[in-house]
Amino acid sequence: MAAGRGEFFRSFQEGLQRLPVQPAPGRQQPSRGRGRPSAGPERGRAGSGRRKKRVEQSSVHWTESYKPRNAKVCFPFRTLPASTENFIERLPSEILIKILSYLDVSSLFCVSHVSRLLHQLSNDNILWQKIYEAEFGSHTWKPSSAEEEEETAEEEQKQEEEECMVSRWKKMYFNTVARQEIKKWRRDLKDVNPYTGLPNQTEWVLRNMNVSWELTVSSCTGWETTEEQSRAHFFETSVILSWSQGFIVKYRHLSSIQLYGVRKETSRSLKTRKPSWRSQILNLNIKTSPFRHISKDSLITVLLFKPGIIIGMWRGQDQVAFIMISLHFHKLVERSLLGSPVCPYSQPADPPPAGDSDPELGLHGYTLHFVLHSTGTEIMSGRFRQLSCLKGRVFSGLLVMRVINRTDLSQHRSLSGSMRLPWRSCELEGTVENCCVMSLTLLDVFQKPFWCISTPVYICLKNPAQSLDYSGRDFLMEHQDPEGRVTMRLVWLEEQKQFFLISLTVFISAAKINQHFRRAY
Repeated sequence: MAAGRGEFFRSFQEGLQRLPVQPAPGRQQPSRGRGRPSAGPERGRAGSGRRKKRVEQSSVHWTESYKPRNAKVCFPFRTLPASTENFIERLPSEILIKILSYLDVSSLFCVSHVSRLLHQLSNDNILWQKIYEAEFGSHTWKPSSAEEEEETAEEEQKQEEEECMVSRWKKMYFNTVARQEIKKWRRDLKDVNPYTGLPNQTEWVLRNMNVSWELTVSSCTGWETTEEQSRAHFFETSVILSWSQGFIVKYRHLSSIQLYGVRKETSRSLKTRKPSWRSQILNLNIKTSPFRHISKDSLITVLLFKPGIIIGMWRGQDQVAFIMISLHFHKLVERSLLGSPVCPYSQPADPPPAGDSDPELGLHGYTLHFVLHSTGTEIMSGRFRQLSCLKGRVFSGLLVMRVINRTDLSQHRSLSGSMRLPWRSCELEGTVENCCVMSLTLLDVFQKPFWCISTPVYICLKNPAQSLDYSGRDFLMEHQDPEGRVTMRLVWLEEQKQFFLISLTVFISAAKINQHFRRAY
């Protein structure tokens, strides 16, 4: 809307300043007299002189672009002399502000980028005060003492040097809109589940805010595509996103993958589509990031990247078949809405909690919520309380927490279902064998989320077997990142046709503990 008005002003000014068009070389300028033009000098010299004089006085020129191909007579048009004067600036500021007052907020914001004059007038303080009062009611702005203390002399001098200071009412308008929008969904996230330590309404808020996720895949050859997720599988503490179409690039040509949270604005009219805000969640460099081959069959080969990214390739073609990403619910709403298109959301640093245990005694009172699942079924879920770690259990900069002890048979857990991760690509579908998704939520002594991960894990055979209480084969599942490591040991019982989880150990980075509690472990 505003872009159309800006284009109208520019075309109007260009029409007023258009340079005169010169006639084509060798072409005689026709006369404006009535009747047919003279065929030679013998016909009416006086009349031709008068007609010639009129032509010189009227500054009428022909233009080749307006002449039809088979026409004998073309109608001339009159051009004005060139002028460098800006006719918009000749209007009084009061009239221009009155015109701008009829625009809505989005149109007024777009008009401010047309020229310096319109930028200055569109930031008029009184204009934005009326907009604010019309939207939010009467309000008198008064600077608080905190704001006066924060404004230093250097900032005031910098604002005075600017040609056009942004209106305080304009700032307050956008801040009020942002606060109201954030308060709306943060109010819904205050209800915390005591079992998981996460908000109960995370999935509901994401769906209510019309949030989706887009994947931008770039190649070394300059090819780039952006695709919305094909499916989203929500669970208690995580969501699995999958993309199964639109990839025509070979894996060896991939350069990077960016994941964005996108909030789509609902429009009343199908013709008008508002741009969506994109919040970057992760940016993966394919060429420099390590990966592991976790599975393969007759159709695909599966690669696992961190954090929680699976890329499936067609065997023998080296072409991407599907991409799957697992995201934990912790701060997922903020990461999907409050980030920028080029930078992920950065969580503000919280002050160190008071009343932490003495470093000499170690950690105690921790709670772990642990889930193993696929895209459709839950394989195992458990909540483990009163986890502790003595100071002597620090190995290679990692604090060790024994969640399930291998020697305690009462703690062992059976896994329901099979270790398979279904996938789909266009018309084909299958399963990734010996693979599932691990969603881990570690709560500190204050029952606040301390370490949250959601990532695919896979099973590998453990040799030699260490279980003396079971006659089956031993397997191992592991995950490791800069913040910690998780180790799981399983036994496959052939008679029951199921896995038993006989050991679960969580390793926490001492650097993460020291940064969170301001202690020295």
